[in-house]
Amino acid sequence: QLQLVESGGGLVQPGGSLRLSCVPSGFTLDNYAIGWFRQAPGKEREWVSYISRTGSSSKVVDSVKGRFTASRNNAENAAYLQLNGLKPEDTATYYCAATTRQLFGSAPYVQRNYDCWGQGTQVTVSS
Repeated sequence: QLQLVESGGGLVQPGGSLRLSCVPSGFTLDNYAIGWFRQAPGKEREWVSYISRTGSSSKVVDSVKGRFTASRNNAENAAYLQLNGLKPEDTATYYCAATTRQLFGSAPYVQRNYDCWGQGTQVTVSS
């Protein structure tokens, strides 16, 4: 069964940074595009970022533009989400998801387009 494992979450003060990692279990990521989602308490899970299979294309939601950056290193078999300038409203459980599809337009935002998911890593931004 395909599985992803996220790590790197934690408690950080406003303005701080974290680097989330997404590592597959039992397969390699180079054939998969990666999406990042988050879910805050009491809210629906929302799309945060998408990066293509080669890393040549990526995008983030407007609310994190200029602060969050998606990257990947297929040689290390890992994907990353760099979180800078964290705000209390960024507090959420962050999930990575993988898909073999090449997603264009609004397709990366759609959760059912992804084939497998991780269990999530908690990010808490508080002073």
